[in-house]
Amino acid sequence: MAILLDAGVSLVNALTDGEARGKPFTAPRGADLPAAVDAALTASSTSPGTIEPAQAAHLAGTAQKLRQVFEGVSGGRMDDAVAVLNELLLSNGARPQLDRVEGEPWQVHFHGADDTLAVGWSAGCATGLAMVIGGDLAGRLGVCQATQCDRVYVDTSRNAGRQFCSTACQNRSKTAAFRARRATKP
Repeated sequence: MAILLDAGVSLVNALTDGEARGKPFTAPRGADLPAAVDAALTASSTSPGTIEPAQAAHLAGTAQKLRQVFEGVSGGRMDDAVAVLNELLLSNGARPQLDRVEGEPWQVHFHGADDTLAVGWSAGCATGLAMVIGGDLAGRLGVCQATQCDRVYVDTSRNAGRQFCSTACQNRSKTAAFRARRATKP
């Protein structure tokens, strides 16, 4: 499940517009989209290989919906998040089954053997988030609390205290708070 959650986070952070680490972020589009999808999936798993433009566009749409789930959960709008997630599960035909690639052990996949790469990853990422929310771990899903950053994360810390998407955002926020305190001292 960790691979699916990591892939979902990578897709959202790579394929949705917003802000990242204090700067505006525009997601890749057009001819740049397949390479961005490949990079996002490679960050959490093995490279899926050549991504066709239509498959990349499907995963970009999935990333938009996954972002809505993260934002809904983080914003306390669980019903909205679950509605989007249920629609994503249904539209991608998420269903568990065991598959084996030659030379590998059996693995649980959440798509049919003949589904496209995009449908498979969409169904898997949606299922991963559904298991987190359904397993009463929704508080582990977050949107970065740093100023000018809206990248998402899954909190895997022991105490569930994570607030930032990266160490860079955490350090930037701590430095800004330190400077603000120093500026107010006489």
